[in-house]
Amino acid sequence: MNSLWDDLYGQENAKTILNNIIESGKIPHAFLFSGQDGIGKEFCALKFAEILNKHFDPSISEANLKKIYSFGEPYVKYIIPLPRGKNETEDNDPFEKLDQEDIINFRNEISKKKLNPYYKIKLPRANNIKINSIRDIKYFLSLQFSEIKYRIIIISDAHLMSEGAQNALLKSLEEPPEGVIFILMTKYPGSLRETTRSRCWNINFQPLDNVNLENVLVNMFNIDRVKANKVIPFANGSAVTALKLLENDIDLLLEKTINILRNSLAGRFNTALDELNYLIDNDDKILEFVISLMMYWFMDVQKDKLGFNNLYFESHKETIQKFNKNIKHSDVSEIIKQLEIISSYPRMNINQNLILLKIVTDIFKIYQQNLKVS
Repeated sequence: MNSLWDDLYGQENAKTILNNIIESGKIPHAFLFSGQDGIGKEFCALKFAEILNKHFDPSISEANLKKIYSFGEPYVKYIIPLPRGKNETEDNDPFEKLDQEDIINFRNEISKKKLNPYYKIKLPRANNIKINSIRDIKYFLSLQFSEIKYRIIIISDAHLMSEGAQNALLKSLEEPPEGVIFILMTKYPGSLRETTRSRCWNINFQPLDNVNLENVLVNMFNIDRVKANKVIPFANGSAVTALKLLENDIDLLLEKTINILRNSLAGRFNTALDELNYLIDNDDKILEFVISLMMYWFMDVQKDKLGFNNLYFESHKETIQKFNKNIKHSDVSEIIKQLEIISSYPRMNINQNLILLKIVTDIFKIYQQNLKVS
């Protein structure tokens, strides 16, 4: 396999597919890279652009190839969710109405992305991909540059395109000019319209294994190896998740998760809600992590019940064993399945207080139902 892929950690299947496509000489005009954040999808897109250009134009200068990694036009059109400016309309340039603070934030985040392609850009109030960002592609497509054979359009978090934005994209997807490749990135491919997905060659990216995730955290984010290994079991193969867990004190999250479960299962809903509110006070996205940690807890309960070792909550093994004595005959796998349903609650358009109450009461109900069945 091409050695240029070497500093992209893991993703051997994606590398093989893309290598085979390059060797075949039949390059699709649009790709859909699906998989969770923090596993190298965008880095892979940049690598693909570099290798593709080197393969079909061996004389291309290193200076031009380096420009790919700066996310700069005309080599790369990089579209991400942006905040909406005051009095902004669909006819405005995507940046035209943004205030100075938004512009500074954007420049700072892009600078971090240039230095580290695994970095996930975070912009306040950037909840969707604006239709004017998609319409801006037309100008990019109109440019002609003979010094680079293939240019790419990366649409990050493509699932955040509105219906109108996807409609605006379709025409360009159907008839792109020669040498332009669309690469849509998403962790929720099902949120894209079938007409959008059907025009793309889909490549599924897998979570990073523990070794590759450790290398990303240590080598790309300068995380201490001991700290990295503390969060890796709970990160589900994602550098973004691992960093978020570190940022929010993984030890505190584990302790509070156990307290929330203990109080929910005992029907002490107010206490459980207080614990939940404490965790999400500054960041409501923490809720999804807490629900994931609950699932890991019950996976450990299942492992302990079956006599397996290597628990996620290894430092709380005694608590898990005590818990198992109280639910000897309960169907833990069914509880885990129900928690998977609960994990979708934070993405629902429901008042957050109602979501929190529903989580703690549903955990209690699931537990009680399983006790009755057993």
